[in-house]
Amino acid sequence: MTDIDWQTIWLTVKLATLTTIILLILATPLAWWLTRTTHWSKQIVASIVALPLVLPPTVLGFYLLILMGPTGPIGEFTEAIGIGLLPFTFTGLVIASILYSLPFAVQPLHNAFESLGERPLEVAATLRASPLDRFLTIVMPMARPGFVTAAILVFAHTIGEFGVVLMIGGNIPGETKVLSVAIYDHVETLEFAQAHWLAGGMLLFSFTVLLLVYMVNGRAHRSRHQ
Repeated sequence: MTDIDWQTIWLTVKLATLTTIILLILATPLAWWLTRTTHWSKQIVASIVALPLVLPPTVLGFYLLILMGPTGPIGEFTEAIGIGLLPFTFTGLVIASILYSLPFAVQPLHNAFESLGERPLEVAATLRASPLDRFLTIVMPMARPGFVTAAILVFAHTIGEFGVVLMIGGNIPGETKVLSVAIYDHVETLEFAQAHWLAGGMLLFSFTVLLLVYMVNGRAHRSRHQ
């Protein structure tokens, strides 16, 4: 592999790591709200969160490109505050990855929170634990498998992104060129050996990720039935 390939791998891992950390922070309160609320807007919010699961990545990338462009509201705002335009920058890639991977963080956490039931929280309430104490000391430890699953899925999904990152980031080596784009470039230029190395690594990585998810879910299932 070339130096550019190693640079691309590092950039992809950096993107996936940042996306995972930010999404776990953002998705936790959102998943908890979806679990606990009875507000009429719940189904609308849940549908918006799940939209990237059914929406073609290029569609999401196209509208993000419009919104972040020089005539879009986000683009006009970022230019006004001196940040500049976000398309074809690493920051733009992170934002696009967060939006595209949002359901992969929210849904595992939502399922984990729902599986807890009301009993542990009711017991903690009788001991005068505040809502924050209940969440930090009861909910989060019991929902740990959900957090692990969410982190693994978001990281893996970000690693494998193509349509969104190509639309928003383009193909700038060292700045926005990620693994999926690099494989496409190698195939397009008939460099099949380099494509095999990168694609084979992603295949092994994807299998390992799925194995970890199944192991975590299996262990959580066994612990609930002991």
